[in-house]
Amino acid sequence: MKAALATIAVLVLALGCTSEAVQVEENGLTFSLAAVRRLQELTESSDVTGQQSPRLRASSASVCADPMLPQELLPLCRQRAAAASLGRLALVPMDVCEICAFAACTGC
Repeated sequence: MKAALATIAVLVLALGCTSEAVQVEENGLTFSLAAVRRLQELTESSDVTGQQSPRLRASSASVCADPMLPQELLPLCRQRAAAASLGRLALVPMDVCEICAFAACTGC
């Protein structure tokens, strides 16, 4: 029983480490998978509240001004094509990215 619990704990830790190692590249910048996942959560919540969504290539100002946006995404917000880049990141398939089967994802 203890061996089974130890094995499960090691697998959970390994999964956590590998998901943090995956990087998503967009427009010459790289971001952690966790930051992209948080961006997707923010865009989904703005869809629910009726705000404009970067997925629709609308203004990215509301997403970039959100205090919950990961700091590592701020340089992307300062770029000219921020709305398009944020929209592409919001559409990255997380399940495929975690196994690096998506071209923008590296580090598996």
